Amino acid sequence: MNLKQGTQALYKKVSTSMPPDVEEAVREALQREPEGEGRQWLERILETATRSRSEKVPLCIDTGVPVFFVSVPAGVSHAQIRDTIVEATSEATKKVPLPPCAIHVLTSKNSGDNTGKGFPVIHIEETTDSKLTVELMLLGAGSEALGRLYSLPEEALGAGKDLNGVKLVVQDAVTRAGGRACPPYIVGVGIAATRDQATWLSKQQLRRKITDTNPEPELAAIEKELRDDINSSMGKSMVLGVKVGAHHLHPEAYYVDVSFLCWNTRRGKLIW
Repeated sequence: MNLKQGTQALYKKVSTSMPPDVEEAVREALQREPEGEGRQWLERILETATRSRSEKVPLCIDTGVPVFFVSVPAGVSHAQIRDTIVEATSEATKKVPLPPCAIHVLTSKNSGDNTGKGFPVIHIEETTDSKLTVELMLLGAGSEALGRLYSLPEEALGAGKDLNGVKLVVQDAVTRAGGRACPPYIVGVGIAATRDQATWLSKQQLRRKITDTNPEPELAAIEKELRDDINSSMGKSMVLGVKVGAHHLHPEAYYVDVSFLCWNTRRGKLIW
């Protein structure tokens, strides 16, 4: 199997299979949820995951924006990798199949194969590893629309330029999200000195498994505190997990970006 074929297979797997850590988190949430609409919703999620996996059909009609995170060994052509992923995307759209969602901003014309300028989104970085790793995340349009960027201090929320302020704006973002994009959510939080850095960092957190532990003990504690506080105040299963990443800050710049994935989390990895 070459890289293009492997990427096509990755599309099929990611679009039709809920990641094991997410499915396990939904099952655990089901055990906590009392009888009622919330419990019935979680049961339907698990039924959908089982049907999609067995019938090899997409988990959701919105297969979202394909976002790739690629790690390549030194000396591998980034341009060639991009071209291969674009070709694989075009072919996977027909073979999986995937609904075409790449729309030209000026003409409103659909490209028909999920390719276009900046579509799919492809991030490539060099690694010391001898293996090439391709990660794919299908980012749903509904959950992406819920993301919010904050500049601390945020006086309206009483959020200062500190970790308590971070917790307040994350809770605000989840409150504003409500049930608009298929909870339970996975929440990614990025803290950084520039807006683009914070947004990038929050997206990076969505790549993490729900079951992992942040290597920074204080951030790990904040993740648990936020998850527990949100679920105690907004329903037993509003979020499956909260993941936080932080970079160094400038004295006058404290940005916090909050990103969301809905229950229909679609991510996977190919090592080639």
